[in-house]
Amino acid sequence: MALYKLQINGRSYQADVEPDTPLLWVLRDNLGLVGTKYGCGIAQCGACTVHVNGEATRSCVMPVSAIGTSKVTTIEGLSAEGNHPVQQAWDEVDVPQCGYCQAGQIMTAAALLKRNAKPNNDEIDAAMSGNICRCGTYHRIREAVKVASTKTAK
Repeated sequence: MALYKLQINGRSYQADVEPDTPLLWVLRDNLGLVGTKYGCGIAQCGACTVHVNGEATRSCVMPVSAIGTSKVTTIEGLSAEGNHPVQQAWDEVDVPQCGYCQAGQIMTAAALLKRNAKPNNDEIDAAMSGNICRCGTYHRIREAVKVASTKTAK
């Protein structure tokens, strides 16, 4: 076991875990930040997506030992009141059905819009392609990303 000092959602945390423990399990099991979901465990579905230094990252395969001084943002830290432009657009477009993949979808969309404020359909599809939605709401996801792009600060 090793003690890791982590910067998550603008706060400092400590976790005494094995170095190869995936960040996902540190977030959920050790820190109680359960908004990030477990989907596949092999970085193929996107349910576990968080931001590491602003980049969409699959937390199920990221060992906590690789975090170092990086800043991690989870769905809980995207906005305190759930009013991030992507979250607002998700509600406005009524994206979720079962909702399981939504935290990962939202985190991926937020990272996309941070680096490309006005993506076209092809850019949205490329960025979101690694996130699986079992309910098949892909057309609403694309629409919500477009709506969010009109809300994102310039």
